[in-house]
Amino acid sequence: MSTGRILKTEALFWMSDVDNVTGGQSRDLALQPAWDYLLQNHHDLLRSPLFPVILSVTTYFFLVALYTMLDLLAPTWPCINSYRLHPDKPVTWPNIWTTLGVTIYNHLLYIFPAAVTQWLWRLPTPLPREAPTLWSFFLGILGCMVVFDFQYYIWHLLHHRVPWLYRTFHAVHHQYNQPFSLVTQYLSGWELFSVGFWATVDPILLQCHCLTTWGFMVFSIYVSTEDHCGYDFPWSMHNLVPFGLWGGTPKHDAHHQRPGTNFAPFFSHWDWLAGTHMVPNPSDHTAGGETDEMQGKQG
Repeated sequence: MSTGRILKTEALFWMSDVDNVTGGQSRDLALQPAWDYLLQNHHDLLRSPLFPVILSVTTYFFLVALYTMLDLLAPTWPCINSYRLHPDKPVTWPNIWTTLGVTIYNHLLYIFPAAVTQWLWRLPTPLPREAPTLWSFFLGILGCMVVFDFQYYIWHLLHHRVPWLYRTFHAVHHQYNQPFSLVTQYLSGWELFSVGFWATVDPILLQCHCLTTWGFMVFSIYVSTEDHCGYDFPWSMHNLVPFGLWGGTPKHDAHHQRPGTNFAPFFSHWDWLAGTHMVPNPSDHTAGGETDEMQGKQG
């Protein structure tokens, strides 16, 4: 009898330890095996202050390389060209070299020095033993998106409504009124710094797990690149999110042609509320036309 009580007590003690780790919910374990693998095999890399920079840069250039390959194949591959918003406006090598040159310039002049400074002065990233729950992982990414969406909407609106801000900082991005993937970071240094600052600070303000922070980083880079890619694929975000809640490629393409509309980077609600929302018509993607503020280069 006493032995049975001892075994029961030990079982209850073990279950209590499991509850402390998982919060008493089986879903908490969903990300734990992957997180354990990362901690065991890539601990030093993940702790490095350089890791977020490496992750963001490699993600961006991987996506850009993929879309650029599609751009080069599109003129001779109708199965690709049929998904382009502007099938009659191919992306040319001069377009690629110009935008790639500005991208590399910004990385060398701004991102690389910032990364070195962060590496020298920032403490290693603390890595908790527990992974985030699936709920907190996705809710954290969503929260960062909502906050960033508001911040960038205000920033973007001001840089269109205030002529000095537009001419000095934002006009360079609108030199292409039919964007392609490399236009994503065809930016001034100030705009690149602003976007990077909010993307870094927002997960800290929301106290996100580092895995959630990296997930938000990768997803936001994917979305920004997709917004500028110039393709309307069935699996694009605006085709997956219902009720027109998502901006997406067609709306951002319309923004480059009519810069007084569609300022938000992710969702559509701020444009709806402020009266700056516009749903593009198919003709908007076939007519070149001048923008409302400047005549852009043809993509």
